[in-house]
Amino acid sequence: MNDNGKHTEYVTFTTAGQIFGLPIERVQDVFKPSQITRVPLAGPEIAGVLNLRGRIVTAIHLSNRLDLESQAAVHGAPPMAIGIESGSESFGLLVDTVGEVLKMPDSELEPNPINLDRKLARVSQGVFRLDGKLLVVLDVDRVLDLGVEAAAA
Repeated sequence: MNDNGKHTEYVTFTTAGQIFGLPIERVQDVFKPSQITRVPLAGPEIAGVLNLRGRIVTAIHLSNRLDLESQAAVHGAPPMAIGIESGSESFGLLVDTVGEVLKMPDSELEPNPINLDRKLARVSQGVFRLDGKLLVVLDVDRVLDLGVEAAAA
């Protein structure tokens, strides 16, 4: 294996029992959301909006966005949120639990396996193999591109 010595740090989290990672440079903050205001006529992936230190943040149910069953919702646990910026907009991805920051060698990032769920493959940059589990690295821009499915419908 050719290890060029380059590493990327990923903020890890789980949603629907699956471990995901986001490149740390795309993550603004991690917080426990409070007072999410529903947005009338918004799609099921939009939880609503919230005020985070004076910024209006669009809260996105990642489990709904990926068409997965949230474990936290099943067990009644409050979600965590990962704050990200895209363009001039602020978003909070609602996830079940936030894990640790993992520093992974870039050379170990593998292409999506052929049997990876289609919905995950659409938003994945690739995977890392961790002790019998797959860490799916999300492409933030594809996750936030809420118009893709609407255009495809």
